[in-house]
Amino acid sequence: MDIEEITGEQILDLPMHHNDAGATTIRAYLKALLSRVWELDEGFSGKRPFGNSGWTNDLRAPLVTAGFCKGYEEDGFPYITDQNEAKLANELIFRAIEAL
Repeated sequence: MDIEEITGEQILDLPMHHNDAGATTIRAYLKALLSRVWELDEGFSGKRPFGNSGWTNDLRAPLVTAGFCKGYEEDGFPYITDQNEAKLANELIFRAIEAL
């Protein structure tokens, strides 16, 4: 699939791996993240919104699993391979956010 053909809705519906937000899809994770920002207000930590600093990997993993980004697996969890793929993942997450 051409990367330009991937819609925000497709990204939002991707299933999540285990994550500290307890979200089952990217859509649910982004909603939980926004709720957390609103709940904690000035006390919100962009570094550890759910207590763990690896939260951006939580959103990137489904993109690797779906084959939208290149990655590798370590201990059963997919990771992005390099900075170019991280940039692509960011673009796709922004596409998902726009579709909310």
